[in-house]
Amino acid sequence: MGVLPCQEIETLIADGQLTGNPAITPEQIQPASLDLRLGSVAYRVRASFLAGTGRSVADRLEEFEMHRIDLSDGAVLEKGAVYVVPLMESLDLPDTINAVANAKSSTGRLDLLTRTITDGGTEFDRIPRGYTGPLYAEICPRSFSVLVRPGQRLNQIRFRKGQAILSDPELKKLHAEDPLVNGPAHIDNGLGFSVDLTPSNDSAASGLVGFRAKPHTGVIDLDRIAHYDPAEYWEPIYTHDKRIILDPGAFYILVSQEAVTIPPDCAAEMAPYLAMVGEFRVHYAGFFDPGFGHARAGGQGSRGVLEVRCHEAPFVLEHGQIVGRLVYERMSDVPTQLYGAGIASNYQGQGLKLSKHFKAL
Repeated sequence: MGVLPCQEIETLIADGQLTGNPAITPEQIQPASLDLRLGSVAYRVRASFLAGTGRSVADRLEEFEMHRIDLSDGAVLEKGAVYVVPLMESLDLPDTINAVANAKSSTGRLDLLTRTITDGGTEFDRIPRGYTGPLYAEICPRSFSVLVRPGQRLNQIRFRKGQAILSDPELKKLHAEDPLVNGPAHIDNGLGFSVDLTPSNDSAASGLVGFRAKPHTGVIDLDRIAHYDPAEYWEPIYTHDKRIILDPGAFYILVSQEAVTIPPDCAAEMAPYLAMVGEFRVHYAGFFDPGFGHARAGGQGSRGVLEVRCHEAPFVLEHGQIVGRLVYERMSDVPTQLYGAGIASNYQGQGLKLSKHFKAL
């Protein structure tokens, strides 16, 4: 029982329960998930939707489609619009396996809301046991328009057998044996984490605690790595009193106070936003792979980058405030490949960091 590691994902592929057109490549397989690839067409739709029980996504597209966009030579998905893109992967899951999808880290850091939908689906990003059928990505660029092409990987899927979530007593025991954070562990329905608003001591960035997306920017080509000047897309956020005021509708990149580790026999997912913590949402990209920040994978703890969007009212965010929690899950087996250990992971050992598309600060 537990989350399937990379070697068991390979077995799903070999058994024809996870297929791709064209065939799935080894580069898509991560320690505890599979990257999903965009197909060759995007449907501009009037509104976000779920297929609903007994309905297919194709049926609903007939209702909501405005026009189709050929992605073959690259095309721009515009800020504020909603698109549905058929993915290259499809599933034929056995009755013992369900799946959950999520945006990749770089996708979330661009405020690129990406969710998986399925035929008959009544929830985003949740795929029931025994599902057979295609997969689709709903994409809504929130801060930046983006240039996309077929084969690009914006979201990922994780497979589970049975109950995998660790209870609070199990999590406390795990922390006592293999510390999960570099300090006291706030364990309550998962591992709580807080925001770091301590001003930087770096003379070149005195007081820097985060970034806010600029409202009017150019297009970001998702194939360009370490290419864009952060100053053209982001406004630095400074504080000298360990607090900031979040503006409604604005998108922020902040960082957690805790340096987190994920043991090799565990995976983790960021819990959904809870309204009682404030007028904001934290973290679109929710998967943390086995080995993230862990010594066995070359890490010494990695802080979590927080993707924060403020909602209806301005909100005062203060240093050390608990803003979310990580839900830890057991793996069904230790992955043969851990995060950061020889697989060119972009965010091992990270601090405050923008997506990989931007030049180093």
